[in-house]
Amino acid sequence: MSAQPQQQQLSLQNTVVGLHHLEKSPSVQDGISPELELDLRITGCHLIQCAGILLKLPQVAMATAQILLHRFYYQASLKQFSIRDASMGALFLATKLEECPRKLRDITNVFHFLITQMGGSEFSLPEIIHQEYKDALFQAELQILGKLGFNVHVQHAHGFMIYYLSSLGLTDRHDLVQRAWNYLNDSLRTNVYVCYQPPTIACAAIMLAARDTAVKMPMQPPWWQLFESDHEDMENIAGHILSLFKRPLLQKPPLLLDDLSFLINEM
Repeated sequence: MSAQPQQQQLSLQNTVVGLHHLEKSPSVQDGISPELELDLRITGCHLIQCAGILLKLPQVAMATAQILLHRFYYQASLKQFSIRDASMGALFLATKLEECPRKLRDITNVFHFLITQMGGSEFSLPEIIHQEYKDALFQAELQILGKLGFNVHVQHAHGFMIYYLSSLGLTDRHDLVQRAWNYLNDSLRTNVYVCYQPPTIACAAIMLAARDTAVKMPMQPPWWQLFESDHEDMENIAGHILSLFKRPLLQKPPLLLDDLSFLINEM
């Protein structure tokens, strides 16, 4: 009998990266240190968040863009695709996915403004720069779609967090809700969204917020078990988030390929 073809299984869960890819990302295989890769990922997410605020985008679009950026760099190397271009492409794609489009020129203007600020130079935007940014943005969007196999579905933790706090009767603790929300936004700069599913990330944010606000959580049974989350995973996520506060942003980061090559050669 001939072998039966395997059926494709569709899932609404986020894509999770295997341990081998986490330890040996394309950038690491290209000779970029894990520390520098992390710094550049954080820089890209910072660019996306700042650009989204200036463009008055909803938080969901900025969150989607940052998650796509992390996914992309587990399929592509920073030596081949600059963090500037990938950040622009991810945000542009996210505005389509979350149905909040912005004018192309507004996006290129905002990114150029932020990048000149990072470099300490004066902002100006002649037509030739707009055209360069526009071409880079379109190319980056296509590369992200191609490298991810058009699998750009993103599930967020924010909705789970609100539902869980409501189930626990804690939505009236506005300080707890706000801190948990802030921790979720911080988590977007880490790679936790490619390591864990959103329900566990939501529980980790609630755990951190409860510690900060001295809110006593139910322990008979442990509250996270109600949401089918693992405590060890929550602690790992919390560690990733808290590590951000000890890690300053790169000063004058290498946003283009030539800048990155120069930095690596100098190290």
